[in-house]
Amino acid sequence: MSGIIAGIYSVKSPEGGITIHLPLAGNTWVSQGSSKQSMITDAGIGNWSDANAQFDTYLRITQPGSFKVSLKAKASGESRLQVTIDGISKTVTVRSSDYDMVDAGRWTVKDTGYLRIRLSGLSRTGARFADVSEYAISGSAIDEKTAFVKNNEGNFFYWGRRGPSVHLNFPFADSIKAQWFYNEITVPAGQDIIGSYFMANGFGEGYFGIQVNSPAERRILFSVWSPFHTDNPASIPSDQRITLLKKGEGVYAGEFGNEGSGGQSYLRYYWKAGNTYKFLLKGEPGNNDNTTTYTAYFFAPEKNTWMLIASFKRPRTNTWLKRFHSFLENFDPEQGDKTRKVLFSNQWIADEKGKWTELNKAVFTYDNTAAKSYRMDYAGGIEQNEFFLKNCGFFNQYTLYRTVFERPATGMKPSVDLNQLP
Repeated sequence: MSGIIAGIYSVKSPEGGITIHLPLAGNTWVSQGSSKQSMITDAGIGNWSDANAQFDTYLRITQPGSFKVSLKAKASGESRLQVTIDGISKTVTVRSSDYDMVDAGRWTVKDTGYLRIRLSGLSRTGARFADVSEYAISGSAIDEKTAFVKNNEGNFFYWGRRGPSVHLNFPFADSIKAQWFYNEITVPAGQDIIGSYFMANGFGEGYFGIQVNSPAERRILFSVWSPFHTDNPASIPSDQRITLLKKGEGVYAGEFGNEGSGGQSYLRYYWKAGNTYKFLLKGEPGNNDNTTTYTAYFFAPEKNTWMLIASFKRPRTNTWLKRFHSFLENFDPEQGDKTRKVLFSNQWIADEKGKWTELNKAVFTYDNTAAKSYRMDYAGGIEQNEFFLKNCGFFNQYTLYRTVFERPATGMKPSVDLNQLP
């Protein structure tokens, strides 16, 4: 019986360490050849006919040593596969028409960190190469701290392939009635990976940042959650819907769902890696009507002017801005094996009287994918006097939860006339 089916992903190994059952579904990407998502399903690798396809599976080990790898696989006819780890390749032949464990060989590693297991096809007599559902890995290098996506409870094959999301939380004095939040973002050259959301101005009721949606499309995205908790915007009662008050030229405005629901707006704008972009958010409670209005402005150096994105009114809310944060996430599971990084600089808030206060401290946090130690490729810190966030791609360093960073204060409050905004 498979350890995955039984709900067990690790058992004691007779040769020292433990045996882990590593499901390919939540830990594997097509690195070469066909990029069809259908080749990796919740059952593992299947529908594999492309001889050029290569599949990369990752796990993180915490101690050096040796380990043995077996594949749980089946094939129609005979399928010869190649398993490569740390530059050493070994051949595996799969002949069984039912899932069976097939030994791939033994490897030794002298260091800790992430390992890549690359699977490729050498030859086949059937219409397709073997279906492979998991690796069984055992030996002295494997222990209870070996990190990988262990099962699909909570849809973690999906979340694990997206990778960990990371955040910077900016504390400020409770006595400040924050009406404005200003932040700057620079995505370094080469870090503008498809599927990335570089979120600059997060607040208690929404978020505002930039995305890479496709090779040809990028967006400036601003969203406000409804006070009614649902993933289906159609189910929001009329008196709890977000109301659009105004939007900028060329801006789309509508609703969003799936991860909460509410009002969404975005401007298709091909921002460029290496350039620094400015974000300004206004939050203002209404006059005795239990609403708060949120307005987002974006400054692009290519345009050299502040642009209105949108202004939304949120019902059942009466608050100044709070819970300031930035985050970095990958929203495309097919891009979860690629590293991305972003720099955040010159954070400021202004109160209802226009007095500016610099925010030069940040607290690092992460999501449940990282908290479960399913993925440990996450980091945050200070680089060249700017905060940074980094995730995905299976790099080895990681940052401890709730690490506090303090950058040097710039004293350079935002150069913006709040009364002249569109």
